[in-house]
Amino acid sequence: MKKVLSMALAAALMAATFAGCAGGNSDSNTIKLGTSGPLTGSNAVYGNAVKNGMEIAIEELNAKGGLQFEQNAQDDEADSEKAVNAYNTLKDWGMHIMAGPTTTGCANAVAPECAADNMFMLTPSASGPDVIKAGDSVFQVCFSDPNLGLAAADYFAAHFSDAVIGVIYDSSDLYSAGVYSTFETEAKAKGLNVVCVEAFTSANKSDLSTQVTKCQAAGADLVFMPFYATEAAQVLTYADKIGYKPTFFGCDGMDGILATEGFDPKLAEGLVLLTPFAADADDEKTQNFVKKYIEKFDTVPNQFAADAYDVAYAIYEACTEAGVTPDMSSEEVCEKMVEQFTSMSFDGLTGSGMTWDASGAVSKVPMAVVIQNGEYVSAD
Repeated sequence: MKKVLSMALAAALMAATFAGCAGGNSDSNTIKLGTSGPLTGSNAVYGNAVKNGMEIAIEELNAKGGLQFEQNAQDDEADSEKAVNAYNTLKDWGMHIMAGPTTTGCANAVAPECAADNMFMLTPSASGPDVIKAGDSVFQVCFSDPNLGLAAADYFAAHFSDAVIGVIYDSSDLYSAGVYSTFETEAKAKGLNVVCVEAFTSANKSDLSTQVTKCQAAGADLVFMPFYATEAAQVLTYADKIGYKPTFFGCDGMDGILATEGFDPKLAEGLVLLTPFAADADDEKTQNFVKKYIEKFDTVPNQFAADAYDVAYAIYEACTEAGVTPDMSSEEVCEKMVEQFTSMSFDGLTGSGMTWDASGAVSKVPMAVVIQNGEYVSAD
């Protein structure tokens, strides 16, 4: 009798185990949000900003007392292979929704996995246009690279129509090359005076003095730099060394430059950025977020943190409206998320009235900010 009972208990336990696997998350009372990004290395400022911004949002959401959320942030070191490994780790954890990855290269690697698994993916900051081409379940919160290139050309035409323009970009980076490609086309169409275009790659980005010197020699009084903060810090440092003082202009990927290790933030004075977020905005929502972020992490949040905060809140609103519960499988959640995101409007830190089309692309308007006295202020 004991042997029969033991066998029955074992069979029941095995059935429960497989039922748990099939359901994906039946042992959890929270919606599990997985994310990955560079938490270590030269790009850690971006991955940690995403992790931190999402953490604050989840704390606020859980305090509401309704649907509860949990975050698992993996370090992919901005490496595509490690990003796929991180994704598989998150699946084993029981992830309902992929709220990442942070960088475009990693997102390009993970998006097809999400599409194949019917896992809803909402990246806060991967802006490459190919990311959302992986499948119907892949969405973006940040601007796409082509939209940023177009926005930059439009801004130059409106505010720097007489400028002599130099461009420095990273031809080996999907983000930088993608922004520049659209900018190049639009700059020609708008008749902008681009006199110098200098590229670099990941193999030679440790010394950008040649690119800076060529822009100076060409007489560029406006230098467009669609790349990240680490390389921008190098450009600004060398330009100061040789006494070159054009207007430097970057995009959202450069947000975070004031916190770049080893960089004198005073050299960023006057730098203009196209970004969806300004920490000095006077609306209550932004100021509450900034206050909490500074108290918790002892630094001012950048656009990556704000985008991640919006990711969590947008997911919350969609889950609430769709009636998502923690016992649903990731496939069931994905179906409901796609339906909600293609029909909802969302007001966040990085834009009001945000909408998504069936491709997963977001519609929102960038703003220009300028660094003055170590802070971002509106450029308009």
